[in-house]
Amino acid sequence: MIDDKLHEGCGVFAIFSTDQERDVTPLVYYGLFSLQHRGQESAGIAVAKNGTIECRKGMGLVGDVFKPEVLHGLGGSAAVGHVRYSTAGESSIENAQPFVSRFKLGSIAAAHNGTLTNADVVRELLEDAGIGFISTCDSEVIVNLIAKNYKKGLEKALTDTIKSIKGSYALAVLTDKVLVGVRDPNGIRPLCLGKIDNGWVLSSESCAIDAVGGTLERDIEPGEMIIISKDNVLSFSFSEKTRRAICSFEYVYFARPDSTMDGVDVYGSRMRAGEILGRESPAPVDLVVGVPDSGVPAAIGYGRVTGAPFGLGIVKSKYVGRTFIAPDPTKREQAVSVKHNVIHSEIKGKRVVLIDDSIVRGTTSRRLVSILKHAGASEVHIRVSSPPVRFPCFFGIDTPHRNDLISNMNSVEELRVSLGVDSLAFLSVDGLLESIKGTPEYCLGCFTGEYPIPVPDEGLANKR
Repeated sequence: MIDDKLHEGCGVFAIFSTDQERDVTPLVYYGLFSLQHRGQESAGIAVAKNGTIECRKGMGLVGDVFKPEVLHGLGGSAAVGHVRYSTAGESSIENAQPFVSRFKLGSIAAAHNGTLTNADVVRELLEDAGIGFISTCDSEVIVNLIAKNYKKGLEKALTDTIKSIKGSYALAVLTDKVLVGVRDPNGIRPLCLGKIDNGWVLSSESCAIDAVGGTLERDIEPGEMIIISKDNVLSFSFSEKTRRAICSFEYVYFARPDSTMDGVDVYGSRMRAGEILGRESPAPVDLVVGVPDSGVPAAIGYGRVTGAPFGLGIVKSKYVGRTFIAPDPTKREQAVSVKHNVIHSEIKGKRVVLIDDSIVRGTTSRRLVSILKHAGASEVHIRVSSPPVRFPCFFGIDTPHRNDLISNMNSVEELRVSLGVDSLAFLSVDGLLESIKGTPEYCLGCFTGEYPIPVPDEGLANKR
């Protein structure tokens, strides 16, 4: 990742229909489309069919991987899908998910969002036991652990696997008879349960449940395992009471604004962040502009509190690939230039405050300031609706090395000078917690350096 955002590692979506004649593959396709923002690197769908599991996956976007003839060739009443942006393991088809394991007792497929902090240790133990790997992805560690213990029964195999792994995970596991959802004991990565006609849905976000005409039932609780079969839905708690530590950055940027996550309306939380930011750091301006699309809800909230009008000052091209795929700084700057443009008539002669959800490297922010000034803005101020990102993430988010995090290397004043703005301010940590309803049940590691569970050295956070 080489632009001004942190990026989520994966999206998980799965359906189990109690109508054995129903083909749920098109619904999984639509669900993955709705989660495309969580990963654009690869996509895959595994389907339970005729007592076994068939899988199709490829590099690229969902619509590129799953042409009509590919979807038509799958077909089944239960399926699990995945979109990926690499956080552990290189970008390659070998690391695309779901992973499927076939053995004498049956077949399983697993899709995983998160990062195991002890993946290397567990992988080495499995390799010593004669188990081979085809990928460098820690999700394959989970599949091989389940397969190794499967003779004990699925529930015991899953429980033993969960006891062996550490880190963050939202996991969907499919066999020819059941669909299983598991969320890590701290609830760092999201997973929710939805209902469709004659069936159930597991999804990283509720927006994907909406997309297939389902209804959100509830979030999977931290430390909960849910087993869905044609007869019933069973729930088990596999961990002792631990500290909830839901990723706060889901509310800042990762999740779609039309999702509800752990009882919090994401759009509402971003609006509140902008309102709180307006109270904490008002700026004497004529116009509030949000960096599209993620900065817009906070910009609306900021304008409501400060009284400055919100305006559509920057337009984002919908057809330019994300800037993080640009291979070098020159092409990266060029991609930013093509991606954003200014409405000159809205900007000229005005004092503008630019609202963004976060600043990671500063590339995009610096360019946006430049084009606003070129369009005739008399002043440019920046307000950021999250605290400064100063530390890497170890739990399933693609994070630059700490030395590449611009807020780690600079004070706010130094960063202001570097970006060339008249003033700069970030939302406080307390303000962020207030925006997502203020409980201490969130991971704030990328802001504070305080993590909910022990973490290894920083090398793991950059094993992309």
